[in-house]
Amino acid sequence: MAEHLKPLSILYNGKSGFHAQNKEGVYEQMMTIFTDYGFEIQVFEFTEQNLVDEAMQQILLRHQQATDQGVVVAAGGDGTLNAVAAYLIHTNIPLGILPLGTFNYVARAYNVPLELIEAAKVIATGQVLPIHVAKLNNLIYLNNASLGLYPLFIEKREYYNRWFGRFKIHAYTSALDVLFRQYPDLKLEVVVDGEKYPVKTPLVFFGNNPLQLKEMNLQIAQCAKLGKLAGIVVAKSGKSALFKLLFQLVRGEIERTPDVYSFSADHVEIYAKKAKSLRVAVDGELHTETLPLKLTVDQNALNLMVPYVVTSV
Repeated sequence: MAEHLKPLSILYNGKSGFHAQNKEGVYEQMMTIFTDYGFEIQVFEFTEQNLVDEAMQQILLRHQQATDQGVVVAAGGDGTLNAVAAYLIHTNIPLGILPLGTFNYVARAYNVPLELIEAAKVIATGQVLPIHVAKLNNLIYLNNASLGLYPLFIEKREYYNRWFGRFKIHAYTSALDVLFRQYPDLKLEVVVDGEKYPVKTPLVFFGNNPLQLKEMNLQIAQCAKLGKLAGIVVAKSGKSALFKLLFQLVRGEIERTPDVYSFSADHVEIYAKKAKSLRVAVDGELHTETLPLKLTVDQNALNLMVPYVVTSV
């Protein structure tokens, strides 16, 4: 790499359509923008997590050896951002976003344009903003982490996406599908900053994205913005109660629903009776995690490329 050029590495999911024929003109314009601003570009494709790991090892070595550490760009949805960000926390290498997802909560939260050409300009000319990153055991989440019903929603949503394509409506149809079926309650002990709370619950939800929480009209959005854990526990699990919960969620009135408790904390641990592991959803990806689940927030742990003059979410 020429000494005066800055490294720019683009990592994208091969399933995202980043190189789709109808986007070739956009792709070429983005590459021109990066070249004009003195970047030397390398593009990496992945389809599975092991390929992300392999690519990121090469990318980190490339950027750490450069005089100017450049930018690592995630082209995709929030799941792709999570996979790349996991390697960049606590480094000086900033993360750039080319938003190609369904919801793009991280991009929207920090005013990164959803139009790709404008997003490319932010990567090339924007400023670095340190943001908070939440952790569940060794997994990070930029948006949310959950257990109980929500992982079932994700699993069913992906089923609909495979058959019918990716549409936002599947977030709600998958929830309805799951609620019409049988599901087990979780018997947990939730330890919030050292205080123990036994709970029987169908759903525990933690949010790290202030915009997502704000769109749900949750007061804990401000807590997430300040770098605290922001959580919700649902204490009632009858079908009628959960349908009402879903209805209130769609209306943005979830905190008005009885038996929904929100809280903020610095540290949370979750234990379950007669279980050594639990199924969790982390930024839309499913994992099985060994108990106890330990949740914290690493404040200002990830450098993100954002437009100048960032407004509050």
